Amino acid sequence: MLEYDNTAFYFFALSTISFYLVPSWYSILSRFYSAFLGLTDEDVGAVARTGAEKRKAEKLKKESKGLNLLKSKGFLINLGLTILFSIVFVVLLVNVSQDGEVNSFDPFQILGIDETADRKVIKKAYRNKSLQYHPDKNPNNPAAEATFTVVAKAYEALTDETARENWEKYGNPDGKQSLAVSIGLPSMLLDTENRNVVLVVYLIMMVVLIPYGVWHYYSKSSKFGEKDVMYDSYSWYHHTLGENTLIKSLPEFLAGSAEFRQRNMPKGQEEKEEIGKIMTLVRANMQKPKYNHPILVKGNVLLHAHLLRKTSELSPEAMDDLKYMLRTSGSLVDAMLSVCQHQENLATAMNCIEFGQMITQACWVRDSNLLQLPYFTSAEIKHVEKAKTKANNISAYRALPDDQKKGMADFTEEQKNDILTCLNEVIPDVTVEAKVFVDDDEDDKVYEGDLCTIQVTITRNNLKDGEKVGLAHAPRFPFPRQEAWWVCLGTQQGKIINIEKVSSKGKVVDHKIKFLAPRVGTYEFDLHVKSNAYIGLDQKQKVCLTTLDNSVLPEYKIHPDDAELDDEPTLFEEMLNANIEEDSDSDDDSDDEDENVKMTSEADKKKAQMLKARKAAAAAGDEEDDDDEVEEVYAEK
Repeated sequence: MLEYDNTAFYFFALSTISFYLVPSWYSILSRFYSAFLGLTDEDVGAVARTGAEKRKAEKLKKESKGLNLLKSKGFLINLGLTILFSIVFVVLLVNVSQDGEVNSFDPFQILGIDETADRKVIKKAYRNKSLQYHPDKNPNNPAAEATFTVVAKAYEALTDETARENWEKYGNPDGKQSLAVSIGLPSMLLDTENRNVVLVVYLIMMVVLIPYGVWHYYSKSSKFGEKDVMYDSYSWYHHTLGENTLIKSLPEFLAGSAEFRQRNMPKGQEEKEEIGKIMTLVRANMQKPKYNHPILVKGNVLLHAHLLRKTSELSPEAMDDLKYMLRTSGSLVDAMLSVCQHQENLATAMNCIEFGQMITQACWVRDSNLLQLPYFTSAEIKHVEKAKTKANNISAYRALPDDQKKGMADFTEEQKNDILTCLNEVIPDVTVEAKVFVDDDEDDKVYEGDLCTIQVTITRNNLKDGEKVGLAHAPRFPFPRQEAWWVCLGTQQGKIINIEKVSSKGKVVDHKIKFLAPRVGTYEFDLHVKSNAYIGLDQKQKVCLTTLDNSVLPEYKIHPDDAELDDEPTLFEEMLNANIEEDSDSDDDSDDEDENVKMTSEADKKKAQMLKARKAAAAAGDEEDDDDEVEEVYAEK
């Protein structure tokens, strides 16, 4: 007999809540461990190789460790829900400990009497219970009706010999049951007083909460594409990026990304006035805006404040908005490059990579790339430019002897050591080699249609064997950035053949670009190797390729053994034939069906030819031939 069982509900609820509590508490404890014990400085990118990086390292440790790691909105919501469900779990556990047995049919407990009660006591208890829960006294009360039925069964089990024997043997007065089932829901759901509340809660869950949860999840997840970039951002880049988009235009286009539109909407007049004030500081280095939307204007101005190193003029709120943009700038620049690859715009792709370098180093188009060195300002750069031996970029300045490196006269010994460490150990010194070949080819020639491979080898000369490259030196970029290299192959006409980001940390990095050899002729491609984090280290090489006519190649002949393999059945065909044979065996063995079955053995073929000979003999009027004569004719053939 089915009944609502509170204890069964407790077990069910405990099991269900455990599916959430166990992984949730594991996640919460892991977060606490990471915040106070588990994470090292290297794990959060708080590495200070020079004095210029110390301030950034301290900020990263403060933001990524300790209580700040526990202040995220998602973590706090999850913590609150976990504590709430834990309290519910404890309450359920207490109820189970008090009444831990799932309800079974106990007539003494149902009637509220002792097991030693005599027949008179049993009858009296039954009369009281039946009057209390009689359907006439409890109209429209399913719980009372169900209890009345159970009371009747209990009385029967204690007064009827057959029913009592069944109960003692099988636990049910009706005899042996195939399955004992109770409903794992609280009995309060059957109370008439709770009917409206249960209905309202059910409607809220089924009509409001669950549909809203599904809609909310789908609406958020459907907005994002590759690299966790929103589809609207990809659409915006397709609209704004052209064949020869200039670097000066890219801050405005980045500011229009869908990820920033809600955050960068000015909230009030005070914020608008601040943006106007900052614009007066950066306007001289800004390209005339193409769009006049407040979101684009604010994002464009904040990015220029970073690129021109004027973030000290920003309010804490504006600085937070800028950091929000810089945090996702890496993936958004990668998304720009994906769009450029789709459009095959080589020049714009190179500008996007250089824009990413400038964001990392907080430099702009007219700045010297020597500003990447710690403590260097425009004053030190003027000294370098006035020197007899000019060094206008990082590579040239590094190649100078230490005593000829100008611009460091006013620095302390510690600062000079930081600059030399940055030049010789941190900022990469790379050489690039490229070669073209065809895999598994007998000669070095390339023929039309061959699968060509350009192997690009990047060697970091300032790393020791077995040493791994660390984070990029970017003290003005508020987040850690891993050093990587963009390898791009393009045509002389400015079209992209292949572009990929190489993130290997080893001293020697091999990257292969594969493509089909073009038509007969001589071709010259541009190979670009560009850093994702440093300015002025890019390298460009010419890759020449001569494609020959493939008609001069010897004709490829298939080996006889290989040709026979094509006639052999595949594993799928063998299984299919086996299934067909099993199906044919189960059917009636009629002559018509036998003719439709494919015969593969020699015996089956012989029978078929004998049958064909019989038919031919009958058609010629030779009806006197028997099977032996037919076999003789077949033998002669």
